[in-house]
Amino acid sequence: MKAHPSSPVDTSTLKLDFEDNALARALFGEQNQNLKLLEQHLGVHAGVKGNRLTLTGPLPDVQLAAEICRQLYDLLRSGYPIYPHDAEYAIRILSSEPSVRLKDIFLDTVYITSGKRVVTPKSLAQKEYIDAMRKYDIVFGIGPAGTGKTYLAMAMAVSALVKEEVLRIILARPAVEAGERLGFLPGDLYEKVNPYLRPLYDALYDMMNFERATKLIQRGVIEVAPLAFMRGRTLNDSFVILDEAQNSTSEQMKMFLTRLGFGSKAVITGDITQIDLPEGKPSGLIEARRIMEGIPGIRFVYFSKKDVIRHRLVQEIIHAYEKVDAEKRRAH
Repeated sequence: MKAHPSSPVDTSTLKLDFEDNALARALFGEQNQNLKLLEQHLGVHAGVKGNRLTLTGPLPDVQLAAEICRQLYDLLRSGYPIYPHDAEYAIRILSSEPSVRLKDIFLDTVYITSGKRVVTPKSLAQKEYIDAMRKYDIVFGIGPAGTGKTYLAMAMAVSALVKEEVLRIILARPAVEAGERLGFLPGDLYEKVNPYLRPLYDALYDMMNFERATKLIQRGVIEVAPLAFMRGRTLNDSFVILDEAQNSTSEQMKMFLTRLGFGSKAVITGDITQIDLPEGKPSGLIEARRIMEGIPGIRFVYFSKKDVIRHRLVQEIIHAYEKVDAEKRRAH
């Protein structure tokens, strides 16, 4: 691949030649869809003739677009397929951190089913989160919905189980949310708690075959339970995930963190902007952050709207609500 600036360094036009025609087509995307994303996000014009790409626009944007294309092409040469969402993640990552190598993020692989099914990080925070779960025994993932906090924790848990690094997976959630209390819900206990635990089952079934997951649950190798069920237990050789931890009380959080036994890891996820506890009841997640941040062996990883790995409009929705919340705070 060769770059040909059309005039001195200050020029706003840059030509890139990609040696492999098939990889160039994959880089540009079907009907040049990936290039259209560059134009949309960076305000550059991308013209294609054969395997030559011409970028035109403000110099910093042209340089950024060229770097994104170079790194995506490098990923393709490594055998990593580029889809429109990958191009969008790449634009997002390099727009905020131009010095980052996409290879360090996209080629970091979590194997979750005998080496055949894989999950890879799609943002800097996700990469940091995976690295933290590998290195630390207690990891907190804090940030908005859609950033992959629970999904990646589940992938790491299943991977650890497959590789026999742990003997079981325990998935827990506070069972009091959105103002509802278990005593006022219809049905037996299973029917009462199941709606709260459904998202954990959904993530689990996305990781492994339904029948296999069901058998592991029946054998107790994988346990999905309300947070209250953790009381009085010691969890050895386990990968334990506490989801929606912002809705745990201070007492519940302390109880959960002190369950951890030998050979175990705990990952605590939550969004401190979405607390459903009764008025005046402090969040155990917020208190834990205040008390434990900085303790060696415990790692906090923070996600923002930039890390949302869902439909691009989800980012816009989060941003809109953040603006409203900021205006409310100013008004008070």
